Amino acid sequence: MKSPLLSLPGAVPAEGVDEGVAAHYGDLFREQRALADGTGFVDLSHRGVVTVRGDDRLSWLHLLLTQHVSELPAGEATEALILSAHGHIEHALYLVDDGTTVWAHVEPGTQDALIAYLESMKFFYRVEVADRTADIAVVHLPAGSIAEVPDGVVVRETAYGRDLFLPRAELESFAASHGPAAGLLAYEALRVEQHRPRLGFETDHRTIPHELGWIGTAVHLQKGCYRGQETVARVQNLGKPPRRLVFLHLDGSEVHLPVAGTEIRVADEGPEGRKVGFVTTSVRHHELGPVALALVKRNVPVDARLLAGDTAAAQEVVVEP
Repeated sequence: MKSPLLSLPGAVPAEGVDEGVAAHYGDLFREQRALADGTGFVDLSHRGVVTVRGDDRLSWLHLLLTQHVSELPAGEATEALILSAHGHIEHALYLVDDGTTVWAHVEPGTQDALIAYLESMKFFYRVEVADRTADIAVVHLPAGSIAEVPDGVVVRETAYGRDLFLPRAELESFAASHGPAAGLLAYEALRVEQHRPRLGFETDHRTIPHELGWIGTAVHLQKGCYRGQETVARVQNLGKPPRRLVFLHLDGSEVHLPVAGTEIRVADEGPEGRKVGFVTTSVRHHELGPVALALVKRNVPVDARLLAGDTAAAQEVVVEP
């Protein structure tokens, strides 16, 4: 779904899964600094929006999600996962309940599969699941923003800012009164700085929550009764995750960033050494320079110097080995 804000001056469209919104508006670092200072907004209107209404909505979702939501207070934001039977991550939901409805935004294009799964699990529960992507746009206000939220708009507030579930018809008028707009590249640079994983970027078909640090933030260890819970409990109590998320400081002398999927090797073993991981997201940060998130094997020493392709990289621990 193409955002009308792509008509703003300087807008350059994003590509791939983020197609439909602006990657930037002509000045990537200025846009990053604006977000870091608590000004401006980010157009996330390409993200899927799913709602769940009905008296049983919280107790029902509690049985399906990795998060404890049966008593979720109205207005309190949380995030949750849906796992496969083997504990692999299938969906990531960013939730808030407004007292009558649970609102969730999800990765672009994943809402159809998510809704199909939810519909298959309704049984006798009094719930109504709806795809609201066509009429609701997600807009992000950064932490520290004092921008006013239009009346009646559902807000999901976290330490990283506020996600607004804005009527899509109001997107242009909102932009006119809440600028400057910051593109998705600026938003992603801050996400990487904050070590926050993203479904489809830091995950693949075999990722489990422990590898990305989603235990605690999206997975509640004191609840069961959800698909994949056995794997979560087994790894937590008896084992170790096979991989771990790391933050990489990349050699700033390189012109090009290593793209997602670039193989990581231990520098002391040279460019032909064994593969120990891969880059998941790489960005240029306005203060830190070129940085990235990556998945590496758990047993890679935390002080090992790495190579991301041909680029030297120093690792910072995100998930303890």
